[in-house]
Amino acid sequence: MFINNYLPYFAALNHSSMSNSKTPLLIFIQVITWIVFVGLCIKAGAIAISFFVSLAINAAASQDLYLGLDLSRVSEYNIGHYIAVVSLLLYLTVIKAQIAYLVIKLLGKFNLDSPFADGALPAYFFKISHIALFAGVIAIIGKGYFQWLAKKGIPAPVSLSGEEILFFAGVIYILAIVFKKGTALQKEADLTV
Repeated sequence: MFINNYLPYFAALNHSSMSNSKTPLLIFIQVITWIVFVGLCIKAGAIAISFFVSLAINAAASQDLYLGLDLSRVSEYNIGHYIAVVSLLLYLTVIKAQIAYLVIKLLGKFNLDSPFADGALPAYFFKISHIALFAGVIAIIGKGYFQWLAKKGIPAPVSLSGEEILFFAGVIYILAIVFKKGTALQKEADLTV
């Protein structure tokens, strides 16, 4: 009920930038994706600022880096490992934000009336899958690195799910292939008619 009250507002906002038809569900997904994107940007900024504060101003800031994330033991053990752990966390957060932004752009170009007419959609799918593949590999390497630190008695309370990211990359890659083939068939059908 709450969402139905605001869908005409979102449709009016997007109508000027869209000539294609959008269902309320697509508009809702686009709004949610914008919220996720902004949230990830805020998270990345908060991690970067608190990381800088913990390095340059107050080392005690590593006890609450972001929403209770305590990396003080890593910082006390070795500043190089601390920089590596936070850099990895920050990198993956920025990558997630980049993927969310690409999804926003993809949803902006998506046309339900003729989904295979826009040749740019497969490129977005391929780009998202390649970025997710790289992020998944980095997350798996980071997970191994965190396990190595844990064996040394330095817990890094960061959970990385590289396997899920790789699965996501595979699904998006399959969608990219489907959209590439669908776009080629659509162009062929347009030339035939």
